[in-house]
Amino acid sequence: MKTNHYINLLAQAEKLYRHNRQGSYKTRERYFEAYQRFLRYVGVTWRLEKLTNISGKHLSGYVDYMQDIGYSASTVKTDLAAIRFWHDKMDAKYALPRNDEFELERREFGGIDRRWSDAELNRIIDECRCAKRGDYEACIMIARYTGLRIHEVMRIDTAIARAALKKGFLTVKGKGGKVRDVPITNHVYHELERFLRLTPAGQKLFVPIGKQTHTAIVELQNFISRRRRVVRDPGSVKPLTFHGLRHAWAADSYQKLIREGKTEHQSLLQVSQWLGHERTDVTKNYLAGIGDEADGLNSGYGAIDISTENQWEER
Repeated sequence: MKTNHYINLLAQAEKLYRHNRQGSYKTRERYFEAYQRFLRYVGVTWRLEKLTNISGKHLSGYVDYMQDIGYSASTVKTDLAAIRFWHDKMDAKYALPRNDEFELERREFGGIDRRWSDAELNRIIDECRCAKRGDYEACIMIARYTGLRIHEVMRIDTAIARAALKKGFLTVKGKGGKVRDVPITNHVYHELERFLRLTPAGQKLFVPIGKQTHTAIVELQNFISRRRRVVRDPGSVKPLTFHGLRHAWAADSYQKLIREGKTEHQSLLQVSQWLGHERTDVTKNYLAGIGDEADGLNSGYGAIDISTENQWEER
């Protein structure tokens, strides 16, 4: 997607690129590719017009975006290095935050606990209903009870939804083209069924006709970001990003498998397959914070009243 803001930013960046001789050719190419992705994000999301106006809030939002769509920790850090590389080549107004000022995911057991609590989930659903965004409510609930990434939720079209209702699981094409089957609960069944009634055949359930999927993703992330302070539990410092819903589902699924008699290795392997990683060491990152918590899978909506008819504009 090329907006006028992005095109203008790209023209300024290309001028920087032409006049720069620092670093090897491969490094400059890799860094400029990453920088273009960042400029597309700030152009669409922030409608920024000048590279020199890039500040910490833009970088912070982009970190959330990268983590939500499933970028690895190493990719996030490389992209941040690329953004700073080009930022230092201009007379910028603002200094950019260091990596240690962000809640970057780590690839080891006991990393950052990003899970949403039931109370936080209830509050963001209330926010969706107040804003009459039934589509956002559905996306959030599907992610919370399937562990899908944000772009995987947004890719669900009428054919995928109908197949899931028939088979009892969602067939998902994830990172690297990997295809996996993820079981659905009654909550997910309910959301898919009601949006199928609103969506024309062949269309994506949560991306309105004429809108780019990338734009829809950013808008949902911004919706959550603007409401973190009222949604977050008292005293909590969790990032509360869309990706944290995936963490909550993974931890719950792991605990459920353990209670059913599976070994730790079997449980890790199964959750890993559902997540689309197929590596148990990566999956351990999603289990940060479960520690010595009392067993108990939150298989319901908690305080959420699913009988309430939500209001949204039909499209």
